[in-house]
Amino acid sequence: MITLRLAALTAAISLGAGLAAQAQTGNPGGPINDNLGAPDYGVCRGTDARCFHNWTRAIPSKYRVLLFTRTAGPRHANLGAALGPGLNPPLAADNVVQAGMKKLAESAGYTLDYTEDLSQMTNLSGYNAVIFFSTSRDTLDDDGKTALRQYLRAGGGFMAIHNAFGTMYNWPYYEGLLGGANYYDHGPNRTGDVVMVDSKDASTKALPKRWAFKDEWYNLVPFPTKVRFLATIDESSWKPVTQGETFTPPPGALPRRPPGPQLPRMVGAHPGHGNFHPVAWCQYYDGGKVWATTLGHDVGAFAEEDATFTGAKEFQALVLGGLKSVMGVELFCQ
Repeated sequence: MITLRLAALTAAISLGAGLAAQAQTGNPGGPINDNLGAPDYGVCRGTDARCFHNWTRAIPSKYRVLLFTRTAGPRHANLGAALGPGLNPPLAADNVVQAGMKKLAESAGYTLDYTEDLSQMTNLSGYNAVIFFSTSRDTLDDDGKTALRQYLRAGGGFMAIHNAFGTMYNWPYYEGLLGGANYYDHGPNRTGDVVMVDSKDASTKALPKRWAFKDEWYNLVPFPTKVRFLATIDESSWKPVTQGETFTPPPGALPRRPPGPQLPRMVGAHPGHGNFHPVAWCQYYDGGKVWATTLGHDVGAFAEEDATFTGAKEFQALVLGGLKSVMGVELFCQ
């Protein structure tokens, strides 16, 4: 009897292991992405609307958005100099993201507040959406983390743009918020073709199926899971960097910090994501709505016309559509 029970237990364990292994296969792009992590973050997440807390809420007479750009590590040039304390401090010419996002939101009739002050991140309930744009490292304190989690559990809308993926690496809740994904590295800043995977979403429906853009094209570990993929980069379309593609930043823009001395590399390099390299997706997360894109590195992303910076208007339309969806102005993640 004991022998039979042990045999049955061994078979069950083997079956479970087989199922677990099977669950890790079939990632977009093929086996290259199969083992880049699919941990359980302990929350309801994915594309099932039952993961959204559709609690009773006021009908907004005015949609209000909070943009957070605080950096606790590397700072992207398009953020400009660090902002002063409080809400909506004066902007300088090099604060391109803050000015650009404010203009974009106001073009649709929304009010956008911006801050890098942690004291402004302790109560988020007055906002229809919270946006992290190129934040970096441990940019929230414990009070801010708690407020963000409670905001999502109340059905809040969250957007992660560009180096929001280089933020709070060691907080599993936040990694899950990004789609179970995180920034690992990137290649040269170069032009390539963004391809719409899903043209029905609020963020993609007005965009051409393929459009050129210049970015760093983040590689991700873990690879995003349980999300609705919206757009990818066609890795075969990457073009060499040329002087003709250079965008002149506004006066006072921060220069990129040159890398320090490097030892010869003794570990493997990220292989890229093959024929499926996601750059935008959406999901429900722990009661809230999340829309994410790795795009948005360059100062030129907020140019007035594509003639100034290729793909600028498409990028802005993508972001504005994502904002509308997480706020509930348009259908989310469909």
